[in-house]
Amino acid sequence: MVALLKERFAIPTFLENDANACALAEWYWGAGRGCDSLIFLTFGTGLGAGLILDGTLYRGASGLAGEVGHWRMADDGAECYYKRGSFESFASGCGISGMYRERYGERLSAKEVCVRAEAGDEKALSVTEASARMLGSGLSLLVDLLNPERIIIGSIFARSERLFRPLMEEVMKVECLPLSLAKVEVVSSQLGESLGDMAALGIARDNLWLEEDDA
Repeated sequence: MVALLKERFAIPTFLENDANACALAEWYWGAGRGCDSLIFLTFGTGLGAGLILDGTLYRGASGLAGEVGHWRMADDGAECYYKRGSFESFASGCGISGMYRERYGERLSAKEVCVRAEAGDEKALSVTEASARMLGSGLSLLVDLLNPERIIIGSIFARSERLFRPLMEEVMKVECLPLSLAKVEVVSSQLGESLGDMAALGIARDNLWLEEDDA
């Protein structure tokens, strides 16, 4: 695809994982400015992480670094894509919607579940609370493993932060190494609805800089 577009339009063309691209955007222009080590979590339809480590986007040996949504966090959980009990099956749009459907037999989008939870609906709150606790558990693993300065969370968390933050932080206080927890700040995405556009610019900026360094 990249080669085809380069040939067709005769311009530099790059392809990047969405979480990586969002991490770059938030690092350059959003909530990650000034950080050398940060993690961006998509928390949208699915769950993926973009990793900026020591001032560099970390892609891994196969370009698949940051697929934390596939961590198995429990023996059960909503059926979400292909791994039941994964981090993603609790902390994503698919997971939240799936948990509600499996518990109560009604199909709702994650947005609808969050709206009901914010209005005090007990069934919706039971789902968002389960999601928030698992989010805290997953973040604790990331904090202890990578010791980042900042974790930036987008989409559902950014829109409904008050549903997730209290229980998320409660879990992190128990699970994280104290010194690592003291150094990390968990924040919402700062770029909002412009994140997708800025992510595309972030890919271009990052890759063009790499080309200049290699020249």
